[in-house]
Amino acid sequence: MSAAQIEIQGVRKTFQDAGAPVVALTDIDLELRAGEFVCLLGPSGCGKSTLLNVIAGFLAPTAGQVRVDGRPVSAPGPDRGMVFQEYALFPWMTVEANIAFGLEIKGRPRAEIRDTVDRLLVMLRMEEFRARFPRELSGGMRQRVAIARVLALDSPILLMDEPFGALDALTRRTLQDELLRIWEELKKTVVFVTHSLEESIYLADRIVLMTYRPGTVKLDRLIRLPRMRDPASGEFNAIKKELGALLMAEQLRHVAAEFT
Repeated sequence: MSAAQIEIQGVRKTFQDAGAPVVALTDIDLELRAGEFVCLLGPSGCGKSTLLNVIAGFLAPTAGQVRVDGRPVSAPGPDRGMVFQEYALFPWMTVEANIAFGLEIKGRPRAEIRDTVDRLLVMLRMEEFRARFPRELSGGMRQRVAIARVLALDSPILLMDEPFGALDALTRRTLQDELLRIWEELKKTVVFVTHSLEESIYLADRIVLMTYRPGTVKLDRLIRLPRMRDPASGEFNAIKKELGALLMAEQLRHVAAEFT
């Protein structure tokens, strides 16, 4: 892996809630290398999605800075593609048209758009669904289309905000395996938000465990298990036990805060 591609230095984010400041993030310092698969893990309200949106350029930090390839992030850019939990597809467009949309906006040649769409339909095993509309697809297939639409733009960084959170367990595992296959083939940098401990261990090279609000880094843990990983293995469950205790401590802080 190369030197840091994403540098997060002293990031703090404060929101105003009915006139009172709410500190969502504080003192976030991270360096993410090109080609890493990093999971941001933590309880609801810990600022995972806020941090992802700061990296994406959708939110400006109150203090600190994010740099990508040495350049300060001040807005969304083509070097960062975003996949949301809500599929955000255009319901009046077919699968093929949804995937092509970003390339058409950029004015890419028609032949290039066709070749890119064809390649992604094959990669994501959706060739037979190219003429379908989103309403005709399952949740898992709609998320495949959303991922393909981001991949079409060929951003080196893929930001994913709980993309499988609304799916059933079997579909979720299938898409996890699909994502790992694509990541290994395309060598993208992935920053993946999840509140699922098992999902993070299954996917990540590295897990960044965040504290309950104000969110900061509680633990930055490398996961050295070979892929494909077996959630029933002793090694997997030893990591799950270690991180589970830390995650539960933050969840209890979350619960306590709701009753004070």
